Amino acid sequence: MTENAALDFVYGMAVSPAFVEDGCCFAARTSGLFRSEDAGITWALAPQNLNLDAGLAALAVAVSPAFRTDRTVFAGVAGGVLRSLDAGQNWEAIPLPSPPPVVTCLAVSPDIEQDGYLFAGTMEDGIFRSPDRGRSWHSWNFGLLDLRCLALAASPAFAEDETLFAATETALYRSTNGGRAWRETGLPLEASPVLSLALSPAFRADGVLFAGTDAGQFQRSRDRGRTWEVLGSSALDGSINAVLLSPEYPDRHHVLVLCDDCLWLSRDDGATWVPLEGEGISAVAAPNGLGAGAFLLAGTVGGGVARIPLSG
Repeated sequence: MTENAALDFVYGMAVSPAFVEDGCCFAARTSGLFRSEDAGITWALAPQNLNLDAGLAALAVAVSPAFRTDRTVFAGVAGGVLRSLDAGQNWEAIPLPSPPPVVTCLAVSPDIEQDGYLFAGTMEDGIFRSPDRGRSWHSWNFGLLDLRCLALAASPAFAEDETLFAATETALYRSTNGGRAWRETGLPLEASPVLSLALSPAFRADGVLFAGTDAGQFQRSRDRGRTWEVLGSSALDGSINAVLLSPEYPDRHHVLVLCDDCLWLSRDDGATWVPLEGEGISAVAAPNGLGAGAFLLAGTVGGGVARIPLSG
């Protein structure tokens, strides 16, 4: 992406829901937030209108589920959240309440156009909630005993069930009232810290939740986090840094994980796994699903973004 790519690191990737049509995608990197309009072929520093003296490290990035119409993108940085309302061309910096926290992860309500909810997890200050599409923020940590938040995930049916999950260094927490209060799930304590989360698109009906841990355990719950099972495979012997599910899940049980710096794909709900090409991978996005003929955008520890095809 840049001349100093070898000194860079990609923390997160996000793609437009209309990626096939607009080719718009984002990479959160040590050197800043980058944007591509040609499906990841070329990249440019995104928040140039902020006139930053140096690239402000971006640790997380998320696009609005209504991106096709609202063109909204969010990025987590030290001290607050960056927001764009024009697909990443212009940005505003929105500070979080002092002391300035470092935002490590973001979760956007699937119905943000109607409810306006956005959540930010931080390195040491717990979770902040915005009820107005990122304009204002308030801390909501009641019941959260560990304030070091590593991952957030909102239920696909958030408008109905108000369910969120927050992964920390010591436990996995669940909120069923829109992030106002938190309780530990039944994930075994020895499985923590939890690094990654993924909910079934049919979560309201099937209750399926995946959690990837630093201890090399890939766990699945079928009852909204009450009980868990380890998906046994010697292949996944490392930190599970990312989990992606097929948009057609559970009709298609395709699951992708980033284990250490390598990608593994299962087409049978985690029973068996096959390795994918590439190494040194630090973040991944699946613009057009996980089926045959699709491809991945993989950010690397060197700051680049590679396109990895998925074969049949």
